[in-house]
Amino acid sequence: MEEDDVTIREQNFHSQVREYIICFLLFAVLYIVSYFIITRYKRKTDDHEDEDAIVNRISLYLCTFTLAVSGGAVFLLPFSIISNEILLSFPKNYYIQWLNGSLIHGLWNLVSLFSNLCLFVLMPFAYFFLESEGFAGSKKGIKARILETFVMLFLLALLILGIVWVASALIDNDAASMESLYDLWEFYLPYLYSCISLMGGLLLLLCTPVGLSRMFTVMGQLLVKPTILEDLDEQIYCIHLQEESLQRRLNGSSIHPTYTRPGFAYQLHKELDNVRNQRNKLERRKKASGWEKNLLYPMVMLILLSGTTISVLMVALNILYLLVDETAMPKGSTDRGIGNTSLSTFGVAQAVLEIILMFYLMVSSVVGFYSLRVFQGLTPRKDDTTMTTIIGCCVSILVLSSALPVMSRTLGITRFDLLGDFGRFNWLGNFYIVLSYNMLFAVVTTLCLVRKFTSAIREELLKALGLDKLQLSNSPTDPESGKLSANGHQKTL
Repeated sequence: MEEDDVTIREQNFHSQVREYIICFLLFAVLYIVSYFIITRYKRKTDDHEDEDAIVNRISLYLCTFTLAVSGGAVFLLPFSIISNEILLSFPKNYYIQWLNGSLIHGLWNLVSLFSNLCLFVLMPFAYFFLESEGFAGSKKGIKARILETFVMLFLLALLILGIVWVASALIDNDAASMESLYDLWEFYLPYLYSCISLMGGLLLLLCTPVGLSRMFTVMGQLLVKPTILEDLDEQIYCIHLQEESLQRRLNGSSIHPTYTRPGFAYQLHKELDNVRNQRNKLERRKKASGWEKNLLYPMVMLILLSGTTISVLMVALNILYLLVDETAMPKGSTDRGIGNTSLSTFGVAQAVLEIILMFYLMVSSVVGFYSLRVFQGLTPRKDDTTMTTIIGCCVSILVLSSALPVMSRTLGITRFDLLGDFGRFNWLGNFYIVLSYNMLFAVVTTLCLVRKFTSAIREELLKALGLDKLQLSNSPTDPESGKLSANGHQKTL
């Protein structure tokens, strides 16, 4: 009997060590990829080792950790779905015994824990540490900046806890809720993270429809469009004339007195760069092969349209399920077993489709986030992004990625139940919030797509008819060819 107990303890020990090793290897891969992504956009600085360089390096490591956790949150639900299907297909395979329910639940709990740690501790610390200088009258240095950072974190924690305490006291004023107000670990942190997840879900609801319509424009800029009723040679010739005209004006800027106005040369340089970019795009379209223009572009547009249409149809179907079946409500699961039943009607094929749609929605939400005018200032630029902007980007991506599993389950993209703390959010049990979320997503996405395609068709028709070149200018930039006549119309030479 004792030998059996020892054997069981050894098996549990080896299983635990194996899970730790797998989690460490997965996180190490995500950390390395995140480090290369951030260093690609981070502004290059000199190699001088000073106080600011040390602070920037520490902030860089914290941002890399946060971005790795965001990647883990994105891959969390797809990894769980594909693991469930693999265990169903090969239940007795020796080489996949490490893929079990304990590992999946451990990953969900770790991602939830690290998400809270990054959102409430590491990222505020990185920002305050980056902006700190030490208290007035104290000796300057790293220790003074760390002391100021911890004081700011303490004040921020008091402020947030006070806001949550007042909000929860106003919403739930019964005796049980009042007693739970003094429970920090079991009440405050889950309630606070539930509010953050709701904000992340609302942010996804705002960004994803915009991103789904914006994806067509982004792919249209990356690929070569078909040439229909367009004369590229004529357009390239016109662009060459504009480029030569701007170049002559720049060469004579030191002679003509009007060109010496402050900022005028900079404006001419900017216009010249835009013209050259247009010329490069036209030359690229001219040199592109026929299959790239006539086959690849329509296929990619068709794939994007199919993905968006399938997403809207699945959400519409989920709305019907919500109205007739209460089991369609998103809920958490405490069952540690995995690989028992398939949650996809069509098996592996539907599971793969769900995973593709999740990644597509995540990419669309990021594109839509940076397309919104409010967040355009956070758009990273290659080798020219400050650490403050990188911190803002990491926090935004963390909020979006942490809400992705909840949004995917709420919209009915998948039937896989939420595990760990992701299934403990209070608002997931509210029928009206879930139903309104689904209806808003379907309606807003449809409206964005209709507006996108109607405007795109209108622009293509104007371009095909040559009406897009009819531009009226009220503020001439050329002092010689842009003079206004007495009746207000622009003269042409």
